[in-house]
Amino acid sequence: MTQPANRLDRLPAYVFAVIGDRLRAMQAAGVDVIRLDIGSPDAPPPDHVIQRLGQAALDPTIHGYSGYRGHPAFRQAIARYYKRRFGVTINPDTEVLPLLGSKEGIVNLTLAYCDTGDAVLIPSVGYPSYMQSARLAGSDIEWVPVDVENGYLADLSRVSDAAAQRSKLLWLNYPNNPTGAVAPFDYLQDAVAWSASRDVLLAFDNPYCEVTFDGYVAPSIMQVDGAKDTAIEFISLSKSHNMAGWRLGAAVGSKQTIDTLLKVKSNFDSGHFNAIYLAGQAALDDTPQSWIDARNHVYQLRRDKLMAALPEIGLRGDLPKATLYVWATPDKLNASDYVEKALVEAHVSLAGGAAYGPDGTD
Repeated sequence: MTQPANRLDRLPAYVFAVIGDRLRAMQAAGVDVIRLDIGSPDAPPPDHVIQRLGQAALDPTIHGYSGYRGHPAFRQAIARYYKRRFGVTINPDTEVLPLLGSKEGIVNLTLAYCDTGDAVLIPSVGYPSYMQSARLAGSDIEWVPVDVENGYLADLSRVSDAAAQRSKLLWLNYPNNPTGAVAPFDYLQDAVAWSASRDVLLAFDNPYCEVTFDGYVAPSIMQVDGAKDTAIEFISLSKSHNMAGWRLGAAVGSKQTIDTLLKVKSNFDSGHFNAIYLAGQAALDDTPQSWIDARNHVYQLRRDKLMAALPEIGLRGDLPKATLYVWATPDKLNASDYVEKALVEAHVSLAGGAAYGPDGTD
């Protein structure tokens, strides 16, 4: 039998794929499982987005390839969104690249910039795809320390000069998956300055900027002066507009960075279905703030109920200002044992912290 490529030896199974396999087996056996391990919106997108998809799909001319840079109407909507939401001017023709969800962009960006022997700077608690993409590229991981004492902000002051010199990428993600942490604007300013001074591309993953609570408003890295020259930002409609299954997002950055990402991307896919791009345009242009506020109110009620219940179920954690996540620590059991107990006894699926990096453990 033909053997898999050696690169797969560096690539563990994706944690949520493993969890999903186990849950399907339990459900097939008649067990009803409540899934809290993954951030997947359980409500639909706005009605006008679904209607736009249906209308566009009826156009007999829309079913061909969309082009490697995606539909111009969606790129223009991204630029309008950045101007309206963040006060940032983006060229839709050269500084926006539509993605099949931001996860695809994470992998392709790493392949575009990192070779074997290079390093990627990744927070020691963070989204697993940052780690997996580095491993797939054959690159090494340099962990940036994250802990509760610094508000779960990646501490760039603790990155050695040697680690910085061999690194091509720095991943940051605020509002954060999985901790729910948010970053003050001066932290983003410092991160841009740090990256620029060391010639490291700052990859800022920002899919939760519209999922916020208690009056908090999340920033864009592009609001920092000079960020476009040293950073690329990923946004996704998965969380902002409840469109996770639609796989629609975008990268925003300088023409040089976007062109570099496109060189890899254009060899792997041929863009999205044009009707989805047009529905994405409708989502960005025509969704009222009241819809986002009402959706976030539902999430905030759920957050508050869970936080109130934590002491009763042997957990403790900080109140998140954003995202779909509560980062909780068991009082008695270690995390993996607690996750197993919750699944077997309560039929509630949780994600253990070890999947998120070396400081995600107990």
